[in-house]
Amino acid sequence: MNNNNQNKAGSKINKILGLFVISLSGLMIATSANAARQDQPNVLFIAIDDLRPELGAYGASHIKTPNIDALAQEGLMFKRAYAQVPTCGASRASMMTGMLPSQKRFITYTTRADVDVPNARTLPQVFKEAGYTTVSIGKVFHTLEDSQDRSWSKAAWRPEVDHFKSFDPATSNKSSGSKHGRVYEAPGVSDDSYVDGQIAQKAIDELSLLKEKAEPFFLAVGFYRPHMPFYAPKKYWDLYDRDTIELADNQFRPEGAPASLKGSNEYKQYSHGTYKIGTPEWQRMMRHGYYASVSYVDKLVGDVLTELDRHGLSDNTIIVLWGDHGWHLGEHSFWGKHNTLDKSLRVPLIIRVPGGVKGEKTTALVESVDIYPTLADLAGLSTPSTVQGESFKKLFSNPQLKFRDFTYSRFRNADTVISKTHTYTFYKYKDGGEMLYDLERDSEENINVAQDPAYADTLKAMKAMLKKRLKAAVNVEQ
Repeated sequence: MNNNNQNKAGSKINKILGLFVISLSGLMIATSANAARQDQPNVLFIAIDDLRPELGAYGASHIKTPNIDALAQEGLMFKRAYAQVPTCGASRASMMTGMLPSQKRFITYTTRADVDVPNARTLPQVFKEAGYTTVSIGKVFHTLEDSQDRSWSKAAWRPEVDHFKSFDPATSNKSSGSKHGRVYEAPGVSDDSYVDGQIAQKAIDELSLLKEKAEPFFLAVGFYRPHMPFYAPKKYWDLYDRDTIELADNQFRPEGAPASLKGSNEYKQYSHGTYKIGTPEWQRMMRHGYYASVSYVDKLVGDVLTELDRHGLSDNTIIVLWGDHGWHLGEHSFWGKHNTLDKSLRVPLIIRVPGGVKGEKTTALVESVDIYPTLADLAGLSTPSTVQGESFKKLFSNPQLKFRDFTYSRFRNADTVISKTHTYTFYKYKDGGEMLYDLERDSEENINVAQDPAYADTLKAMKAMLKKRLKAAVNVEQ
């Protein structure tokens, strides 16, 4: 072989070797990335507005929620989880920063974390800084722009239509003095006609993109329903027979409750058609609309979870389903949130952790601010010093363990602590009064025993708990 042929052969061999090295290098990088992804769990965080724990999994057999019920069978269901603030913006800002509310922080539904605590690192921000792809779809923070650049890998997304979009012409006929249209409608439209259906579809599309990435993801999906107005496709209304819907059996103010205890008047901003507010017929319509909206969202949650499984992502994904606060459905004649009673504060919380317990329930007291450090702990990430919640990771191996002695919540001038057996609220104004309810004897909070001498020691203990928590709420870096 002459020199020219030898040089050509050598050059060809070098090219082949070079391509082999490049391919091997690429394989090593891909293998390393896949290994890193396997070590770091994905997170699918599902937030649902105004969802109270009246679900099949929570023992409400009259509610049709098969998909949420199935998720509960795959994870851990929290029976005593409480929101920090019974209004959406403040509740979400508190949870997303892991910080407690105070008289100056996280007050109203328009609260923004980047305004109230601009230096606090958000939950998705911690994951983003750790190399996760973080994505927000739907109503996660109350406003789309809140903490957006630091929290998400790309711009947060919501549909162009808002949750007031209607498909029944009769809905737009506003009654005199109403801010919005009719509070209910049940048109024969597809699931993706309304805003929540579009949110679910966008989440499904996003999962197709995320599965191709080497890095793990934190995908937050926020649904609007069952927040008013009660707009859902007719097939979800048809799941219920209105005539058989039971009404609250305590449609009266708690005995001895102070005048400071009030409810939300949000429902009065809508037209109610031919229904007269307060009548049994109106109450059944309102409950019917709420139930239909819950079943609608349950179906959409199922669609997203099915897609997660179809892509083979379920085995390495932590799934969280969380309600931002509760909602009254006629109890104490309240319709909505905005007070510190159980129906406003207690929320559904279901978390499925790969390798964790399945189909278990826990009565451990937990707060929404505890979700942040728990997810960070499960992913092996450090928690910022501003976070005031505590990780309940241990409950996924033993749900019967004790966690908190009491939880803390507040709304405007009311501060509340809840123990295993009692709930206590103090209104900060001199004439605001206080409330103490014995949850063991009076789970529906019908009798305020704050002035009962038999509860003097309990009252003293609850006041001490509240004083401790109030101090903690303001004693934090910002």
